[in-house]
Amino acid sequence: MMRSMYSGVAGLKTHQTKMDVIGNNIANVNTVAYKSQSVTFSELMYQTTQNASGANALTGTAGINARQIGLGVKTGAINTAISTEGASQTTNNPFDIRITGDAFFVVSNGTDNFFTRDGSFYVDGMGNLAMTSNGYNVMGWQVDPTTMDIRKETVSALRVMSPENMTYPPEATSKAYAAGILDKNDTDVNSAAGKTMNLQFYDNLGYSYTAKMIIRSTDKEGAYTVQLDRILDSTNKEINIDKATFGTGTEVEKSLSVGLAGGYQWNGNKLQKSNGAGGYTDVFEIGVTALDDTAWQALADAYNYGDDIETFKTMKIVHKYQYTNTITTPASTETVDATVDISLSDLFGNQNVDKIPSATDGTPAAATPTPAATLVTARNPLEIGKYSVLGSALLSFDPVSGKFAGINGVGNNEIVLGLNAIDPSGRFSDISVDFSNTTMYNNAGVSTITATNGDTKGLGSGRKLGQMSGISIANDGKIYASYDNGQSKLLGQIAVAQFSNPSGLEKEGDNLYKASQNSGDFDGIGVDIRADGGYMTTGVLEMSNVDLSAEFTEMITTQRGFQANSRIITVSDTLLEELINLKR
Repeated sequence: MMRSMYSGVAGLKTHQTKMDVIGNNIANVNTVAYKSQSVTFSELMYQTTQNASGANALTGTAGINARQIGLGVKTGAINTAISTEGASQTTNNPFDIRITGDAFFVVSNGTDNFFTRDGSFYVDGMGNLAMTSNGYNVMGWQVDPTTMDIRKETVSALRVMSPENMTYPPEATSKAYAAGILDKNDTDVNSAAGKTMNLQFYDNLGYSYTAKMIIRSTDKEGAYTVQLDRILDSTNKEINIDKATFGTGTEVEKSLSVGLAGGYQWNGNKLQKSNGAGGYTDVFEIGVTALDDTAWQALADAYNYGDDIETFKTMKIVHKYQYTNTITTPASTETVDATVDISLSDLFGNQNVDKIPSATDGTPAAATPTPAATLVTARNPLEIGKYSVLGSALLSFDPVSGKFAGINGVGNNEIVLGLNAIDPSGRFSDISVDFSNTTMYNNAGVSTITATNGDTKGLGSGRKLGQMSGISIANDGKIYASYDNGQSKLLGQIAVAQFSNPSGLEKEGDNLYKASQNSGDFDGIGVDIRADGGYMTTGVLEMSNVDLSAEFTEMITTQRGFQANSRIITVSDTLLEELINLKR
């Protein structure tokens, strides 16, 4: 039989193979991350009818080339354009990921690892990140529970929505800061009630509370007291703060005129309250009634101090008096006008006040005060000169620059709100409140000072229990969860695989590849996609890299090649027919 016929057959088979590849390329023109293939031909073999001979110098004959007849064509190679990236397709699905670079996602069926450029993922019912086409788990690195950073070891399935990741634990507030302007002309700050500043904080169970602090001015310029008034829970129920601390207490100079509430009067040494029928009932009698808590509460009520009897007890009355001062060296005698602060316990507990100190003027002298009886004649109003603010501290500002100068006259910027002792279980943490960001400027009589939980960097703010509100994937493959308490958490990182010869990967179907002896091995750990300058983009998929214009051109040339090879068979058959016809 004729060799040409078999060459034609080989040509038909080889062109059919090429057509199969072209057809597969066109069929996958819209397959995610599909890599087109191409076929190269090579000569099948040659039959040598005469070997080559060299030139003969003795005879003078030249050399003769070998005479070889080709026996057809074969498929030399089927190449995959695996390094050629396809165009981008925007999906806006946060779990659709495109790789830019030469890396591959690592996925697993539970037994073997495979590799893909198909980044169309979803989260399954168990919270695993998986391929949408076949459910294979996306592999990556987990978070070290100690350092809360990525631990790059053997890849494992990324379970991004596990039960422990669905919530973010609460935390008690440990830091806070005050900021804003404290205007010395603010009527609230200068009033007896003071200006209220609220601080919201959390316990370690995530429950929210509001600490109400009162800021009041003093007679000393640039000095203000700040006092813990009360703490309310999220239902506005007041909690017991007897064991709470806020500063060590401060004695302040403050000129106040404290008058009797409506319906009260003094009748000699007796404090009386209207009975509503035109008469009065005795409430308190100086020098007779014992100054117990009941009596102090009655006095506090009469002078509009309500339940704040502890502060009321510390108030001191400004008393003006005269004394005769005898100077020994040089000898002289003079009458001096003076004032003294006398405590309410002295004023109301004993008419014979002996708390007026002896005066001195360089050398010891004798002081003769006015009769004590005059001290009790002006009980309404009470001219307050000093009082102690319990559970408080003194805020100091530079009267020239208006900048914060410290706590209690020293350079310390923080006051500790001691809450740990409130609950024996220890669910509260002490809170350090920083006042260094406050100023004392003119602001048209309006103070803007506020308190914020956490320091100026947001640390120690505390938080409620957080529910997962979203998941995002960064361009380095790190997966973050966001929570409705404002926190975020690193859940893991998508690892990628790189090969020295990615074209050597074997196709496994389902957009998957498997390592072969010629691709290089996968070490089980993978690499960070940024290692070779690559990155990931979410909401985008890589499209097929099939070029239809090139495929149709190849189809035309393949068709013509197939037709030409079929003609070889036809003509060879005609020649054989002519040979057979010679017998006739």
